[in-house]
Amino acid sequence: MAKRDYYEILGVAKNASKAEIKKAYHKLALKHHPDRNPGDAEAEAKFKEAADAFAVLNDDQKRTQYDQYGHAGADFGGAGFSNVEDIFSAFSEIFGGSSVFGDFFGGSGRAQSRGRRGASLRCGIELDFNDPVEPVEKTISLRRAEACDDCNGSGAKAGTKPTQCTQCRGAGVVMTSAGFFSMRSSCPRCHGRGEVISDPCSGCGGSGRKPKEREITLKIPAGIEDGMTLRIAGEGEAGEQGGPPGDLLCEVHIRSHPLFKRAGADVYLELPIGFAQAALGAKIEVPTLRGRSEMKISGGTQGGHVTRLKGEGFPKLDGYGRGDQLVEVVVEVPSKLTKEQSRILREFAETEEQNITPERKSFLDKVKKLFSK
Repeated sequence: MAKRDYYEILGVAKNASKAEIKKAYHKLALKHHPDRNPGDAEAEAKFKEAADAFAVLNDDQKRTQYDQYGHAGADFGGAGFSNVEDIFSAFSEIFGGSSVFGDFFGGSGRAQSRGRRGASLRCGIELDFNDPVEPVEKTISLRRAEACDDCNGSGAKAGTKPTQCTQCRGAGVVMTSAGFFSMRSSCPRCHGRGEVISDPCSGCGGSGRKPKEREITLKIPAGIEDGMTLRIAGEGEAGEQGGPPGDLLCEVHIRSHPLFKRAGADVYLELPIGFAQAALGAKIEVPTLRGRSEMKISGGTQGGHVTRLKGEGFPKLDGYGRGDQLVEVVVEVPSKLTKEQSRILREFAETEEQNITPERKSFLDKVKKLFSK
């Protein structure tokens, strides 16, 4: 089933500001929130759909990729929540640690009871110019925080368990009243954890996480472009208190090529040919991303003429077809001539004066008219 347009889902224009996008999402989040629609599968689906749209359009880089490439570009940026709990956790991070849903539902919702989402990590990877011709796998090494093996991520010494904080009763937040107003703040005793560790694990010092070296295999899709970011879900740092892991955001850098230049899915090549080849025509073998191809030069070809080799470019990101290779002809005039070449060209020049080419004749006529005034 085809995905709906993200702007259509939120009901905003394509030039909508971030404030307008956020406002539209809030409205939909309230309308379709699972706590307001218990057991309603359709409402939950719309709740996830709106979250997907907001996750992309609220992020400048993801929004740019989506505007250029549609859902194919958004997939690189990381749209797509697998369940409602992921949405609660993700937007707790987006809105600076306080859940957008908590603001609407009084702060007592499920987002408060979940552990904190792990931090997302960033990395960079370099590809050869030709790598995106086909899907490719690359392995990178990184250091990240993972759940401590000694305490299984609890932070408590083996054989013990964290106890519920008596001050906030496990909520992680406390309420204070000032006249008619109530204020919510992080619990000073457990620092928002909702639990207190009396006997911390010696392996992680009670944090529940330890740094580890890992090798991650990245699956790079065909057609990816320089500067795009791949999102590998769940490969960031481990969450706290059983919270979900963060993501790995990998920026792609593609090396330049001595012959080719790239423009989207198309490839550009300058092809130098001799004066005689341009005048008489020829069949020339040209390099392509996938090997070599024979190209016909018609007699009388002018410098700057572009020939399009269909399907010789990169795969398109939307999965439909490939770009082309654009070959621009550069007619190279020899800087040095042999005596025989000079003799032949002089003879040619004499005949050329008797048979002036149309463009040259038009130019000479205009010059004559200009100075005859």
